[in-house]
Amino acid sequence: MESLINAAARALEAGDPLGALNRVALRNDAPSLALRGIAMAQLGDLAKAKTLLRSAARAFGPREAVARARCVVAEAEIALVSRDLGWPAKTLAAARATLEKHGDVANATHAGHIEARRLVLVGQLDEAERILAELSPSPLPPASQVVRELVVAGIAIRRLRTKDARAALARAARAARLAGIAGLAAEVESTSRCSIRRPRA
Repeated sequence: MESLINAAARALEAGDPLGALNRVALRNDAPSLALRGIAMAQLGDLAKAKTLLRSAARAFGPREAVARARCVVAEAEIALVSRDLGWPAKTLAAARATLEKHGDVANATHAGHIEARRLVLVGQLDEAERILAELSPSPLPPASQVVRELVVAGIAIRRLRTKDARAALARAARAARLAGIAGLAAEVESTSRCSIRRPRA
């Protein structure tokens, strides 16, 4: 069973959500629910993804704080993509702290980038820059690199630094291609198409 979980996780990292679902679609244990949630998010069914991730978070035992925190981060990312900016930021901050405490640097950093992106979208640029400065830019997996570059681009757009914004969006587009996740690529394309032409306060 563990081999199926690992294979599904590798499929998600490679941008193959259908391959991941084929391995865990009939399972309802906590890790499978979490992987199914992430797969559904990659496929664009955000409502189903959110339901699965919440179920996974509830199913993980008291000793599985890291796994629950990862579910919280994934749900926060879904909220961000959905522009649900009222999603509780304190919940994400707590998950990030848990991940840092347990040495999960990659997911803690990803949580920080999600937090910074939300701050950009609500116009708190100074705070977003502060968080960004705390986070190491490398090494990051491609999906996390996309989020980081969208933060950099969002700040640059709002500071009217068009050249910096275009460079960040170009880096985000390259990372999105490497990630192979259609939703990320669409987010980068949308930001490139709309935001540079119409800077927002």
